[in-house]
Amino acid sequence: MAVDGKEDLRIQRTKEAIRTTFEDMICEMDYEQISIKELAQRARINRKTFYLHYNTLDDLLRELQNELAQNFIKRTQGLERPRDMDKITREFFLCSEELGKIGERITCSGNYKYISRKITNDIMIQTWKTDPQSSSENPYIQNIIMTYVAQSTLEIYKQWVADGKKIPLEDIIKIATQLICNGVNGLNL
Repeated sequence: MAVDGKEDLRIQRTKEAIRTTFEDMICEMDYEQISIKELAQRARINRKTFYLHYNTLDDLLRELQNELAQNFIKRTQGLERPRDMDKITREFFLCSEELGKIGERITCSGNYKYISRKITNDIMIQTWKTDPQSSSENPYIQNIIMTYVAQSTLEIYKQWVADGKKIPLEDIIKIATQLICNGVNGLNL
């Protein structure tokens, strides 16, 4: 149904309805509770229509994950890991806040933890740059650093959300950056 290489407007609307409904459902319930039947009913489409666009809910979820990862990668393009970790940490918090409720659910909710870990791994693998002369070229050292940075950043974000975001955004970015880049000794307590 392509017209001049562009997707038919009906297809665009259908995919948008599926995507919007899926995001709404993610914000309401655990992923395991989402069914194609209910998604189709809410999106006001036939189940067969869903299958014209996606084979499974996992495919739709992967599409969402990839978009979230690509958005962050685009925002941090040109920044080098681990050298620019302060700027990268800042962008993580800003990007997560822009995502709103869906970002919180994917990052913080129990059954979605595997989703945030996958996104984090994809981002780190696609964007980690090392100096060939550097000792961190050792892939095992790089893996340790990536794990530390990714898990620390995610856990700080999750705790901030769990606490009801009582600390202003700029303050949590400052605290997270200091902890990630300098450890506990870097805090002025």
